[in-house]
Amino acid sequence: MTTLAFKPNATTPWTMRMDTVLKAPPHQTGFAAIAAIFLVVVLAALGAFMVTFSNTQQLTSAQDIQGTRAYWAARAGLEWAAVAIPANPALCANPVVAPPSPIDGFSISLRCFQNTYTEGAATVTIHRFDAVASIGSVGTIGFIERSLSASMER
Repeated sequence: MTTLAFKPNATTPWTMRMDTVLKAPPHQTGFAAIAAIFLVVVLAALGAFMVTFSNTQQLTSAQDIQGTRAYWAARAGLEWAAVAIPANPALCANPVVAPPSPIDGFSISLRCFQNTYTEGAATVTIHRFDAVASIGSVGTIGFIERSLSASMER
């Protein structure tokens, strides 16, 4: 049996055995397991939060890009209307026929309002165009819509 002995002096006149020093009292066993379980739960919750945050960031970025594409599709619809309607004013009925095909997957709806004014001896026609580009269906996560308006004097 291995013993750890101290030199006796006035305060410690006894010897101490090694196995009694390393043995924990019975009411303190299992604390490390509880701490380890708590740490695992906290780290799992932190990991789940990071995954959710990353997915949300990815989705927001994708919607931002789709929003930019919708803006440019609506602008292309306005430009189509600005060229087609003055060449054929009969097209300016409410609503106007959409461009020949969807632009980059976005459906385009155009509305045209035509007002004629007399300024002195001149007659001025003002065309107002509203273009809406959309993709997806309302209420879904992939629904994106942008609208633009423009006016043109002829």
